[in-house]
Amino acid sequence: MIILLAVLFVGVATYFSLQIHSYRQTNKELKARKERLEQLLEEENLRSKELEEEKIYVQTQKYIEEKAKSIGYVYPDEIIFRKDD
Repeated sequence: MIILLAVLFVGVATYFSLQIHSYRQTNKELKARKERLEQLLEEENLRSKELEEEKIYVQTQKYIEEKAKSIGYVYPDEIIFRKDD
């Protein structure tokens, strides 16, 4: 009877230790995933901030002038000097 109880106790202890190990492994994987997701969130927040700043910049007169000059537009009273080859 004592041997049966000892075997039963060892079996239950082994089962619980395997479960604990499994839960620890799962917890470790979830922590790593959480860290990756937090890093991605931080990167996306930074990108969002950059896009918001760019959104504000593209609405400025300076940006409009730069883009217009890049495609050849000038003010009516502006004089363009070009070097001949």
